[in-house]
Amino acid sequence: MLRVGVCVSGGGTNLQAIIDRVQDGTIQNASIEVVISNNKNAYALERAKQNGIHAEVLSPRDFDNREAFHEAFMNLLDSYELDLVVLAGFLVILPPQLFEKYENRVINIHPSLIPSFCGTGYYGLKVHEGALARGVKLTGATVHFVNAETDGGPILLQKAVEIRHDDTPEILQRRVMEEAEWVLLPQAINLIAAGKVSVVDGKAIIH
Repeated sequence: MLRVGVCVSGGGTNLQAIIDRVQDGTIQNASIEVVISNNKNAYALERAKQNGIHAEVLSPRDFDNREAFHEAFMNLLDSYELDLVVLAGFLVILPPQLFEKYENRVINIHPSLIPSFCGTGYYGLKVHEGALARGVKLTGATVHFVNAETDGGPILLQKAVEIRHDDTPEILQRRVMEEAEWVLLPQAINLIAAGKVSVVDGKAIIH
């Protein structure tokens, strides 16, 4: 059984997609052990509690320095003996030691087709604003493994979403979530739980 922890800062719609797919059997051989948020008011925490999942709040603001937060964050992950950490809209700078201790065991969902509209400064609506400003015809979402480079880890899954002429950033954000993010993230977890994913020479391979 793959022990999964989900880190999220906001409403938790991606978290809900994972919960739903675990409950309906689409994701097999995996359990969500904990939901961690840096925001005590995040609705994701309520989603966790409604589904009998441990909910933890850990914010850098509660510590004297970033190093103390990093240590507490790593201790929290370790305490749940997690096999996979899922970043589902977690707006926190991650501890450097995470990439070593949990190498190829942390995945993130990003709302564009990496390498487009990714990296430092591209998060939330800013991603969709960038896509619309550039006039691209396709956007989408990417699930990738996380390393020290922002949005730079091995790409696991991608799904394209068509951009329409009358899209606003908010409308596009919603459609990317519905058509791509909520599909890809459960799919990625299921593949990993089934042992069908490996990372070779910096690239994610699906067997």
